[in-house]
Amino acid sequence: MSVIISVQNLVKHYDKFEAVKGISFEVEQGEIFGLLGPNGAGKSTTLEIIETLRTKTSGTVVVDGFDLDKDPNSIKKIIGVQLQTSGFYPGLNLTELIEMFSGLYNRKTDAGKLLDMVNLRDKAKAKYKALSGGQKQRFSIATTFINQPKIIFLDEPTTGLDPQARRNLWELIKNIRQSGTTVIITTHYMDEAEVLCDRVAIIDSGRIVAIDTPDGLIDKLVSSGFQKPKTVKQANLEDVFIQLTGHDLRAEA
Repeated sequence: MSVIISVQNLVKHYDKFEAVKGISFEVEQGEIFGLLGPNGAGKSTTLEIIETLRTKTSGTVVVDGFDLDKDPNSIKKIIGVQLQTSGFYPGLNLTELIEMFSGLYNRKTDAGKLLDMVNLRDKAKAKYKALSGGQKQRFSIATTFINQPKIIFLDEPTTGLDPQARRNLWELIKNIRQSGTTVIITTHYMDEAEVLCDRVAIIDSGRIVAIDTPDGLIDKLVSSGFQKPKTVKQANLEDVFIQLTGHDLRAEA
């Protein structure tokens, strides 16, 4: 695979506080790449710099061949950003919202096709404020595709969702990757990262402390002699919930 994002020696200062301390990593085209870390570790700052939403102190960022310092507008044209909290006009229906954003991008968009992608065609005339939490997250992801991006950024996309809605969103993210789009995701759910991500970078105190595939990181931990304090069961309560309530998307009230 070819490298689509290259970050080298990235530094970000807020006055005397150093939020990002010279991190470097690369993202390959077509992969799901996870950026993991505790609150305040620097992961959101790092992504906001790549997304052109925040200035950096020093370092180099190249996205699909475009240098952040020289051509930020070209980067904006090839990325889609889904934030953890999205502000949509609550009184507009989904078709109207898509048409509004299409106008901002100066693009013609088939709203029905976009809603089909996230299984919301039946909600085309529903107002945004009437959607459930899972439906709002799926719609938010749909809007990132209005400008037909090569890369999408998902900031904790399943926070606050019930287990069934989370797994439905996982399938959507996998389908996005299968279409050839590169996905960058942040999450505090380690099971989510393990299921979705081809590779993950773990950030702590502004530095990358590990980067590998989830299996690779787990194997290294096990080989170091690590043992869990109790036996891991073949399933957990979330698996029971999904099995009893079903995997398929449902019409949500």
